[in-house]
Amino acid sequence: MDRIISIVGHTALDYIVDVEKIAGKNESSPVTDYEEYPGGGAANIAVAIARLGGKSQLISPVGTDFASSGYEKLLTDARVDLSRLYRLEDKKISKAFIFTDREHNQTTYFYWGASSKFKELEPEPVDFVHLATADSVYNAKLAQIAGFVSFDPGQDLVTYSKEKLELVLAHTDILFANRHEIRRVSEMTGKSFSELKAMIDIIVVTYDSEGSRIYTNEEEFAIPVISVRAVDPTGAGDAYRAGFLLALTRGYSLPTCGKVGSTVASFVVQMRGCQTGLPTWEEMKARYEGNFGKLEKDC
Repeated sequence: MDRIISIVGHTALDYIVDVEKIAGKNESSPVTDYEEYPGGGAANIAVAIARLGGKSQLISPVGTDFASSGYEKLLTDARVDLSRLYRLEDKKISKAFIFTDREHNQTTYFYWGASSKFKELEPEPVDFVHLATADSVYNAKLAQIAGFVSFDPGQDLVTYSKEKLELVLAHTDILFANRHEIRRVSEMTGKSFSELKAMIDIIVVTYDSEGSRIYTNEEEFAIPVISVRAVDPTGAGDAYRAGFLLALTRGYSLPTCGKVGSTVASFVVQMRGCQTGLPTWEEMKARYEGNFGKLEKDC
């Protein structure tokens, strides 16, 4: 029986906008195309886990347009547990506006909306939680009362004080970060990477096209990416974490968890939108075995 994975963070609508060029101050630029997609790091991970056949619970503030936007139905249809949502009557759902030019330069504006209320909310204990990009105050509170903590500060790392970051890390079992974020974590805490490895059981660092590496205090595993025709990298990290965490709760080894994560991410980059190309477990397994060999648990 699958363990319920609770995911904390943003539920947002993503507006992906293609422009001729990124406009400067007091400039305008033609929009060549745009699309609206369901997004938000926490919701992306929750949907991916559910699509893979796992049990996910979304812990996130949502606004007055949650139902009218169609997002509530999408999550319900995906079989994501919405019983722990905070439904707010005075805010709109969070929104990300992502502008990309012909040279693939990108700029993003994020409207926190309902997520701005995170710091005022009181969490309840959970068994297994992934703290995605969200409010540092809420994450620090929940980290102290959760059974197992996976933590991904992401782009919201800049909103953490040294004290809040150290508090969350003291209760973290798995830390996810990219190469820039892990350096920033070291700088903010004053701890070397070796010291971080000594205090956190598992650290997963992503290196873009070079894949990822999984570190424990004793071991290191290199995980390659799966080569596919990439259309949109947005959401690949969320997909990786969903695959990794579900495989971990199902008892697979750390290298296998990384390879499952890499496989799930390979589906997402083939289509625009963070939730568009998500695979089932069987679809993931077929691609996994075509690249890494038989998917099996270590005895």
